[in-house]
Amino acid sequence: MEVIALTILVSSCLAGIFICCFAGEFRRSRRSSPERDSLLPLDDDSNFPK
Repeated sequence: MEVIALTILVSSCLAGIFICCFAGEFRRSRRSSPERDSLLPLDDDSNFPK
């Protein structure tokens, strides 16, 4: 029975992590667009101060 409780605990933790990451990604996607995200690798880093 301890194995079942441990399995449920680990599954709940993983589900919670997934929900947090999904919500964060959903919130972040509102501020950007797929077109902007696809051009990020081409962004020039010389504009940023070092």
